Amino acid sequence: MLQIFQITAPIFLLIGLGYAAAMSAVLNREQVRGIGAFVITFAMPALLIKTLGTSPIQQTLIPGYLMAYALGSCVAFAAAFCISRWLRRDNLSGSAINAMGMSVSNSGFIGYPLVAAAFGSPAVLGMAMGMLVENLLLIPLALVLAEAGKQQGGGGLSVLRLTFGRLLRNPVIIGIVIGLCVSLLGIEIPPLLLKPIDMLAGISAPLALFVIGAGLFGMKARGVWIDAAWISAGKLIIHPLAVLCAFMLVPDVSPVMKAVGVLFACSPMMSIFPILGQRFDLEDRCSATLLVATLLSFFTISVALMFLHVTPD
Repeated sequence: MLQIFQITAPIFLLIGLGYAAAMSAVLNREQVRGIGAFVITFAMPALLIKTLGTSPIQQTLIPGYLMAYALGSCVAFAAAFCISRWLRRDNLSGSAINAMGMSVSNSGFIGYPLVAAAFGSPAVLGMAMGMLVENLLLIPLALVLAEAGKQQGGGGLSVLRLTFGRLLRNPVIIGIVIGLCVSLLGIEIPPLLLKPIDMLAGISAPLALFVIGAGLFGMKARGVWIDAAWISAGKLIIHPLAVLCAFMLVPDVSPVMKAVGVLFACSPMMSIFPILGQRFDLEDRCSATLLVATLLSFFTISVALMFLHVTPD
């Protein structure tokens, strides 16, 4: 148990530090957003370029991992959609947003620091492949369904075009593409560039955790506890179990990468979940769910680490 605590404690202490900084007004919300933008725009792309660009292409794109992570995440997405639509009697937009919350992990801000603490360098490969699944499949699907519900069946295609247009300008996706191209073409990054890239990569994890903590300050449940509870439970339990089962079905994935995928699925939903829900008047529900899932993830992640027999890297 002490070994598990050595992995989880630093992560949640940094989250707590961010929360304390926001609560004590050391940083205001705009400053926190600025730090988050720095992580997304510079630090995380640098991390991806460094790791993907200095590894052989056959080690950076693992078809079995992509297939299993996508399959498990789609199962979680479908389960959440069905529960929301037919058991909770939610509308199409609400069901789609709930499904996104239960199947899309916070891969960059919580998943990567967690998996890096447990496994080291394989964390970046898992993050890159997981983000491809999330940004090219799950998020567009959820937003198209949500928009179709809002417009009563219309506008889905325009939302799809808009979503993929934004993805092409997403710094994280650009970082993945650059890293894969450098690896595929066998280009060696010059030391003059590699050094600042390495420096930026090194600060991505602690800053990401700090931003998560600061962003949690001020979130309130506001009477949506039931939805927050079942979506959080689905994200922290059903999603990891679905991914674990998918890895059991897919051959040629190493035990380490299987564990990496399960731990990424154990992370709470992405930090922009309330922002995406705002357009559909679901900001309160999404904010409450993110708060509950992030707090409970300390316990579920600890259980997952014990189940996977993980010791500090």
